[in-house]
Amino acid sequence: MTSSLHASAEMPLLTEAEFLAGFYAIGEERYHHKHPFHLLMHEGKLTRCQLQAWALNRYYYQSRIPIKDAAILARSEDPVFRLAWRKRILDHDGDGTGPGGIEKWLCLVEATGLPRDLALRSAGILPATRYAVQAYVEFVSTRSHLEAVASSLTELFSKKLITLRMDRLRQHYPWLSSGLDYFTGRLRQAPEDSEFALAWVVKHAHTRTEQDLAHAALRAKCDILWAQLDALYFAYVNPGWPPPGAFQPAKES
Repeated sequence: MTSSLHASAEMPLLTEAEFLAGFYAIGEERYHHKHPFHLLMHEGKLTRCQLQAWALNRYYYQSRIPIKDAAILARSEDPVFRLAWRKRILDHDGDGTGPGGIEKWLCLVEATGLPRDLALRSAGILPATRYAVQAYVEFVSTRSHLEAVASSLTELFSKKLITLRMDRLRQHYPWLSSGLDYFTGRLRQAPEDSEFALAWVVKHAHTRTEQDLAHAALRAKCDILWAQLDALYFAYVNPGWPPPGAFQPAKES
């Protein structure tokens, strides 16, 4: 790691256009829109139980988003940054006037036919889900502030995926329609959040080493998202081996 950072320090600073292009290239290659589990979802080939497993495991990730954002917030001495970033926590926890993203995801869990209490207790989630999500919270808590913010830039690519997902869920799984409010909100929130974060990263990556670390942080976040879907695919699609203690799907005809 030290030698690679030393090498990047000797390389010229990327232009802003090159730096930005690097993020989008990472998203095209590594974002989880290409994962086989998502492809099956969008083709209408997942069973109700497989969607239940997805919603349940994804809830654990959703429930930790305000925690990771609070960790990022606490590391900043800039009140302007903190004011902008705390919006993310309100988006997920709610502001007392309406449901936040976490409550909306619980409605999605219920729309699949599972009780919300199962999600609230983190009951039945896959070990790999827990490890991956905890790794994300650890990443933003221990890496540089620049890397922590850059890791959020998967939101650059989420609007396109969310738009496709909403269309395909309504088409193939109409019984889920009552639980899609979470995605409606993210169509607005994610572009707002990513615009701020991207501008902040561009402004604060002063060296080639910092630029490379920012790109690496986005790759790491993509890996964390991909790993969660790998676990779902292995446990509930092929070979279909949910581990002890994990959600066990009902037998389906």
